[in-house]
Amino acid sequence: MSFSSAETVPQGVVQAMFLHPDAVLLLDQTALPREVRYTKITTADEMRHAIQTMIVRGAPAIGVAGAYGVVLSGRQHLSEPGQTCEKFVQLLLADADLLSQARPTAVNLQWAIDRLKTLIQRLADASETPQTILQKLEAEAQTIYEEDLAMCHAIGQNGAALVPKSARILTYCNAGALATAGYGTALGVVRSAFETDPTLQVIACETRPRLQGARLTSWEMVQENIPVTLITDNMSAWLMKQGRVDLVVVGADRIAANGDTANKIGTYLLAIAAKRHNIPFYVAAPSSTIDPQIANGDEIPIEVRPDEEIYWIHDETICPEGVSFYNPAFDVTPAELITAIITEKGVFRFPYHW
Repeated sequence: MSFSSAETVPQGVVQAMFLHPDAVLLLDQTALPREVRYTKITTADEMRHAIQTMIVRGAPAIGVAGAYGVVLSGRQHLSEPGQTCEKFVQLLLADADLLSQARPTAVNLQWAIDRLKTLIQRLADASETPQTILQKLEAEAQTIYEEDLAMCHAIGQNGAALVPKSARILTYCNAGALATAGYGTALGVVRSAFETDPTLQVIACETRPRLQGARLTSWEMVQENIPVTLITDNMSAWLMKQGRVDLVVVGADRIAANGDTANKIGTYLLAIAAKRHNIPFYVAAPSSTIDPQIANGDEIPIEVRPDEEIYWIHDETICPEGVSFYNPAFDVTPAELITAIITEKGVFRFPYHW
């Protein structure tokens, strides 16, 4: 394995990020599974770029990363010449706003940033020093990280009760340790169930266009010796018809108040196929992914990503010149197609009353 600043990374630990006194180390998810390497992030602008380019990805993970980005902003601006508390706070809030715009669909990013902005304003109103503000920001960001990890374990335990023995669990994209502070949401359900039933199996859809299922989910499962079969996305409905799928568990990037759920593009197709074949379709996500300000899925902003994600595979062009492209990163699954939403607070079913 190849690391940036390898001596600062705990050996034998696979997780998306580490906060250190001089930087945040991000496991570069664009390099997996060919290479395990950490990217050293020292400024808020570098963190914003890392979120946009999916070096770090997954709704809960980018929420934590955004919080760490505000901390990096504080470290960067603390020692600038002529720094005053008022100017320090202005710079922090400006960087926080830029970080919150890095990716629009996942609500966890805005949720984490807003939490730190509220803290910054409260400390500024109390006339705290820049040093104290930074110290408390670091503590709050670490609390967000620890809360997310605890939520993932609780989601896993709540979801495991829904998994029958020897289940064949189909999942999509990557909602595992790499997409969170650790352990995962959808894969947290898998991990918890596997602890008591090592006969279960995972079916991972490759997840075009960025192949998070092929590159990341299958990699995570191999690391922990959980049986995993990789399929292309267009095989899933046929496997369901053949009776080779017992349940579907996916993550979420934003859940509207009515239960409509935005997740990686292609999730909606899976939900339709699961409904047709009477297969339970579960969404696993922390309560921070629920956005009560969004009434339904029609109001969820959908990120459209660069064309080259479609026409390049490992830097090789796969289509002729002159083709047009459309690359929405997410779709929305209507609440009535979801069997239940699994959070750290319990299992919720339609109609959803949080």
